[in-house]
Amino acid sequence: QVQLVESGGGLEQAGGSLRLSCAASGRSFSSYNMGWLRQAPGKEREFVGGISRSGGSTWYANSVKGRFTISRDNAKNTVYLQMNSLKPEDTAVYYCAAADLYNDRWYHPPYEYDYWGQGTRVTVSS
Repeated sequence: QVQLVESGGGLEQAGGSLRLSCAASGRSFSSYNMGWLRQAPGKEREFVGGISRSGGSTWYANSVKGRFTISRDNAKNTVYLQMNSLKPEDTAVYYCAAADLYNDRWYHPPYEYDYWGQGTRVTVSS
């Protein structure tokens, strides 16, 4: 099993930056494909980005491509989401999620994950 805890959310002005962290506890962090997803108030949850086990491959939603960067440090059991050029429409609760070894539905629809963090709130003001 793996437990995920997000941090780094907060209030930021449009055009600013935030860096989210997701700390994983448990063994074999490097065996999990990881993703970030978000849910805005009154909206459905949406995929933001994903990163493969080694960190060698990444995927992004079109809405954040070129602005957000996913990375991971397997030695620290941590995955990051660097958020630049923030827009008010980025306001949401951001969730870190992990996909088991057998799960190949995590980086494309339906963006299915097996473990979830509690979320961290990001608010972008105009």
